[in-house]
Amino acid sequence: METDYVFPGRRVTAVSMIFGPLLLLTGTLLRSQFNFFFPDQLKAMSDHPALMTAAYTCFLAGNVLLWPAIVGLATKIGRTRPALAAWAGVSVLIGLFERTFHAGIDQAALGLARRRGAGFAESVVSESYQNLHLFSFLSFTIMFGWYALAFAAYRAKALGIVGSIGLATMGLLPLGVLKGTEIVSIIGTAGLCVALLPAGVRALLESPKPSRRSVLFAAISVPVLGALAFASTLG
Repeated sequence: METDYVFPGRRVTAVSMIFGPLLLLTGTLLRSQFNFFFPDQLKAMSDHPALMTAAYTCFLAGNVLLWPAIVGLATKIGRTRPALAAWAGVSVLIGLFERTFHAGIDQAALGLARRRGAGFAESVVSESYQNLHLFSFLSFTIMFGWYALAFAAYRAKALGIVGSIGLATMGLLPLGVLKGTEIVSIIGTAGLCVALLPAGVRALLESPKPSRRSVLFAAISVPVLGALAFASTLG
């Protein structure tokens, strides 16, 4: 039976709009007490491993969790501005992919700092910092995508002026490997909360009540996914 379902669904999009920005802001604030540049980030990992691991993990989780929110917002924009929705949505998603790629490098470098010391990790990072890779040519999407999406959201009336400006502030967020927190980092992630949280809460409240079958399926799926997540750490 056909429905009007649009991937990834209202509830998934709503959860993404709420928790994605909050996790990004949390990660940004957790590492805000340390200097921005990578030698200081590596030293902080040696001195405060639990705090820095939490900071980088929250930021990565928020970054990954954002994709349904971007797809949902681009879908809404596309109802009246399909070309803008396509260009802006794809740009932001590529930017999210690139930040995830950077997070993998961060994880490796922070692991070196924790096990071999900040000095050793700093020498490895500094020697390879300018290495070319695919995402070297796509770094502009990390910033440009948010400006394009904010403009598209405003033109399509998917967000108001305040929400669109909040979305655009994400373009201020510094890009690259092992970047700490600056004032623009806090402005950007807080602006994203202003842009997406109200829409996420509204979408969650307006979602139809889940069916008994959906609740049963979720109750079975959650422990299975938990077991698979644990098994994934063993490989």
